[in-house]
Amino acid sequence: MSRACRRFALTPGEPAGIGPDLAVMLAQGERHHEIVAIADPALLEARAALLGLPLTVRVFDGTRVPTGDSSGTLCVAEEALRAPAEPGKLDPANAAYVLATLDRATDGCLDGTFAAMVTAPIHKGVINDAGIAFTGHTEYLAERTRAEPVMMLVADTLRVALATTHLPLARVSDALTKDVLERALRVLHTDLVTRFELSNPRILVCGLNPHAGEGGHMGREEIDVIEPVLDALRLQGMDLVGPLPADTLFTPRHLATADAVLAMFHDQGLPVLKYAGFGHGVNVTLGLPICRTSVDHGTALDLAGSGDIDGGSLAAALELAEHMTGDAALANPRAAFA
Repeated sequence: MSRACRRFALTPGEPAGIGPDLAVMLAQGERHHEIVAIADPALLEARAALLGLPLTVRVFDGTRVPTGDSSGTLCVAEEALRAPAEPGKLDPANAAYVLATLDRATDGCLDGTFAAMVTAPIHKGVINDAGIAFTGHTEYLAERTRAEPVMMLVADTLRVALATTHLPLARVSDALTKDVLERALRVLHTDLVTRFELSNPRILVCGLNPHAGEGGHMGREEIDVIEPVLDALRLQGMDLVGPLPADTLFTPRHLATADAVLAMFHDQGLPVLKYAGFGHGVNVTLGLPICRTSVDHGTALDLAGSGDIDGGSLAAALELAEHMTGDAALANPRAAFA
């Protein structure tokens, strides 16, 4: 794999949360690749001072050849806050700032400026409080790139993707159509092959209902939707196992030979993954024309500015972005958080 230095966009997310802290902490380790934080430099400098950590801001220059940075230095593409930011105190006025950082990172990935974008946590509620309809990173990037992505979380060798994402539970059954399920499986299979270099991935598929419907006695979605889709895709060569009861699928016996799991809804698969790997899990958006990875946790407003946080998930997100874009993790970003 190539050792060429490349650029990765980092969006620090909600300015009142721990995202700026994570960006400052990441800067404490040497980096082979150029990490460009799209943020207000004054916000990062203020958070560094609060944390008692050194920070030298290097202004981003897209005309230069990408270069790594030494410890204590962070390359920053300036995006001004819309209002002063204080740790732990949400302000809807900064919702536009958060979305502007995402837009610049996305556009930079689309035009080739950045190899990938790595995102710190945002606060969905305060963006909606600002009068902007917002469901999450995944849906926002789908609209920006005109794609139909699939959300997947990764913790070590466990990969869990979702057929549906941020929906109320009462809407999941109606949303789980044959077309939706087939698209999710095709995207998952394709990206496992192209981005994770798995030539013939084995995917375990959860049922929707308890006991995978118990032969129709606990629901018919398995019979009417899931099984027909799996049968059709198996005929096209996909290695699909299921539908399996979700309460027994996540056991060593089943996972030992699996490359990924497809859960039917958000809280069916993600609690297991976060229990297994919280703090070093990575959220990956599959099916986009760009590469995007993210942390597996929220804004932790109560911890912003305290220094009492674990940056392992951001380090893992950066490592995975490097790998997915054709480069092994040449540096070790986790060293900055040791």
